[in-house]
Amino acid sequence: MKESRIGLLVVAALGIFPANAWAQAKAAVGAEASAEGEASAEAGGEAAAGGEAAAAGDAEGEGEVPGDVPGSDVGDICKIDPAACPVLDMDKEAKRPIKENLFAVQQNYVQRVRRFEFQLAWGITLNDQFVSHDAPTIAANYYISNVLAIGGNFNYYQPFNVDKEFNAQVRRAARVAVPLTEYFWGAALNFTYVPAYGKFSGFSDFIFHYDAYVVGGVGALSTRPIPVIDPDNRNFEFEPKLAFNAGVGLRIFFNKWFAAGLEVRDYIFNDRLESLEEDPVNPQDKATWYGENSLTNHVQAQVGLSIFLPFSFDYRLAK
Repeated sequence: MKESRIGLLVVAALGIFPANAWAQAKAAVGAEASAEGEASAEAGGEAAAGGEAAAAGDAEGEGEVPGDVPGSDVGDICKIDPAACPVLDMDKEAKRPIKENLFAVQQNYVQRVRRFEFQLAWGITLNDQFVSHDAPTIAANYYISNVLAIGGNFNYYQPFNVDKEFNAQVRRAARVAVPLTEYFWGAALNFTYVPAYGKFSGFSDFIFHYDAYVVGGVGALSTRPIPVIDPDNRNFEFEPKLAFNAGVGLRIFFNKWFAAGLEVRDYIFNDRLESLEEDPVNPQDKATWYGENSLTNHVQAQVGLSIFLPFSFDYRLAK
């Protein structure tokens, strides 16, 4: 009987002390045994406290309900009708496609109101197969609103009028002369209206901002006939003519003050052409040099650069 009791004590001791404790010093073994005893006591106390809390909850008849939020009315609703507070599967909800429409409202990339635009461009003739009237062009505009501007432009044609080879071949082969006109300069007062502006992407992730505009105005165009019928006796002088113009243009902005532009404009004026008949009696009479008047459309395309001043601007409303 005594031996069986001793055996039970040995087994209990082996169960209390961990196996690796036998390889340690006696002092360390005693310290760990004391610490494990304290931890067991604390665990027993927490378990007892948990049991008491559970018992108190059961005694009150209130269990933990999904959606119960302390200090809010949601928990009360969930206690009355648990179906009103369903538990969501967050993994399933995360995989659900999102089809909501998002509306982004941003301010204009470029504000034009109360800013000056200075433009430098090169223009070429589009509709004259006999003479080309290329010209450097300068223009200035002041925007009285974000879409409306008043300004002017100036074209200098004199050194760049070219009698095309096609015209010389026609005169030589068919003995048919076509009245030609050369331009000296052109100037106009214009109004510009910007009905559309936006942006598009290019070069992978670069965003270009653009605006499209219409322009129209009135001014003068200085021209003179090129003596073709009787070049030995006729020598014409430049005379300014009233000219109206209308066109469309497109600007692409590289930043808030620098842009590249493309414009097509039609200059409409009443031109005086050389007479197709010679006066054999008095070829020096200037009254016989001019023939019929012709309503002329000079369609010009130009490519250029625009600079807006001041370089920066502030929005009046908060962003």
